[in-house]
Amino acid sequence: MEARAIAKYVRISPRKVKPVADLVRGKQVDEALAILKFTPRKGARVLEKVVKSAVANAENNFDMDRDNLYISEVYANQGPTLKRWRPRAQGRAYQILKRTSHVGVVVKERD
Repeated sequence: MEARAIAKYVRISPRKVKPVADLVRGKQVDEALAILKFTPRKGARVLEKVVKSAVANAENNFDMDRDNLYISEVYANQGPTLKRWRPRAQGRAYQILKRTSHVGVVVKERD
């Protein structure tokens, strides 16, 4: 049995979330939350919120025991990119890409 949570259209580049996701993949839920709490990156705050949501889904929707939960999948995929323009020298324009992410977490119960 598995429970999942997805945060879509988060205003952070997936490139910044993926290293943090690699830290917690395969860990017990409580250990993963401790790692995320003390990781000083914006991606850690986003991922912590999604992990808590996945754990709440597991407890409330599937009656899983929190002590046996571990993170089986973590991903940060690219969402739509907002395109903005900046004025530059000599009348030129420079494109700025504001990237978004879809961050997902799947938790499973150990046997």
